[in-house]
Amino acid sequence: MAKGRKATDIVEELARPICEEQGLILWDVTFEKEGPDWVLRILIDKDNEGVFIDECVAVSRAVDPLIDEADPIKQSYNFEVSSAGLGRKLTKPFHFEKKMGQVVLARLIRAVDGVKEVKGTLTAYNDGVITIEKEDGVSVDVVVKETSYVKLCDDEGLF
Repeated sequence: MAKGRKATDIVEELARPICEEQGLILWDVTFEKEGPDWVLRILIDKDNEGVFIDECVAVSRAVDPLIDEADPIKQSYNFEVSSAGLGRKLTKPFHFEKKMGQVVLARLIRAVDGVKEVKGTLTAYNDGVITIEKEDGVSVDVVVKETSYVKLCDDEGLF
């Protein structure tokens, strides 16, 4: 791996053109420990419709040999390509810009005035700060770096 570069950044560079060629959006690349295993996951999306398993398979088959050649991760891991999902996490500026007007949940690292979660409509993003309009009409500014996560609430009511 190139010194100072994260493995996920390298994989993102490899996967982005493949996703774009297939009309897909590279939503994110994660490398996380799940139980005893490490998982390298490419999350993909598509404007105005869901991602199909065939698209995940096509991206996986195209990117896998490139990752093997670049060899950015020296330890063993599982490799997956999947849809970003309905309740996806928003972590990058383009995520917030793309999902403006949608309902999100921000879980704060530390409670502010006794509040640990802010839920409502995402109305603004500016330099690492999001504005969420709660159901009562009150707008709250949240510093993204001060959250455990910000995620879409599209999957509520499904279960």
